[in-house]
Amino acid sequence: MFNYLEPPNAYYEFERIYTAEQWARKQRWITEYINEQQPDVIGFQEIFSIESLKELMLNQGYNHFAVVDKPHVIDDFIFKHPVVGIASKYPIVDVIAVEHDEELACSLGLTQAFSFSRKVLRATVTLPHLGDTDCYVVHFKSKRGMLEVDEHNKAVTAEQNIVDILKANVAGSWGSTIQRGSEATLLMIQMITRREATQNPMVLMGDFNNDLSDGVLNHLLTNTLRFAPAMDAKAYLAKYCLYDSWALFEKLVITGDDAQQANNSDGENTAQTARLTRKATHYFGTSSSVLDYILLSCEFDPSYDDSFFEVSNHNTYDRHLINPEYERDDLTTDHGVVCITLNLRT
Repeated sequence: MFNYLEPPNAYYEFERIYTAEQWARKQRWITEYINEQQPDVIGFQEIFSIESLKELMLNQGYNHFAVVDKPHVIDDFIFKHPVVGIASKYPIVDVIAVEHDEELACSLGLTQAFSFSRKVLRATVTLPHLGDTDCYVVHFKSKRGMLEVDEHNKAVTAEQNIVDILKANVAGSWGSTIQRGSEATLLMIQMITRREATQNPMVLMGDFNNDLSDGVLNHLLTNTLRFAPAMDAKAYLAKYCLYDSWALFEKLVITGDDAQQANNSDGENTAQTARLTRKATHYFGTSSSVLDYILLSCEFDPSYDDSFFEVSNHNTYDRHLINPEYERDDLTTDHGVVCITLNLRT
């Protein structure tokens, strides 16, 4: 939501306040996106004004809305530490903030003071054909360094100042990486535990602040086990794994292309697979990356015998990033918006 805060409140610093016109444009952009895409369930990051967003979503037909935390307020009007939330057209029957396993955290070398940088929301949503489905909304720790240093310290030499900044960058960046990876690990453990207890399908969505292929987070997609009995792993493992919705969509398209080519008498290639390229969700300078994901349990994987749905479309809405118009897009979000379409398997 990129600083969703109703004026006259300020985000982070006292002068950062939207005007009434700016606030109206920000809300209009959200409304237009929803009207265009028509999602059934939405996960949000960076919410400051909870009641305002709840009302906006209610006006758009989302009767179910939840958060599990509140932002911090300083001096009665300066807001920090925004929260995640969820809106749904289908009933939300249970909502909690996920609590990590403290004993496990300590065994991993974390301190007793460890906590998620933003509370993780778990909402159980009653979806058609699936029933109760556990939807997790996350905003993992950013890559911003955890250590701060005075960049204009006049008490030391220019070289010493640079050395101090370098040390803070190296150590602070690694500290953020440890935090982000630990959050993903401890959440995954809780998701597996919950799955074992309820058998509910799982959806994990949000800003991961990292590429999934990076070793920091790739354990979220663990689908093999070392030393486990092969037959047992094949029988049970898939039920507890998560799958990248893009990979499921890609596999569906490739399978469809193969079938079409097999039935095409002149052998003409549809070329759809060749055009299948995942869009970035975030741009910084000249670089781009995929930081935002929707992960799904096996109920959404057609290769799983008992699956219900397939990912028929995967869209990253990025017009406001790659082709922005000032009046329309100056107060939107700095991320591409990931949206998937699920079709019931026949």
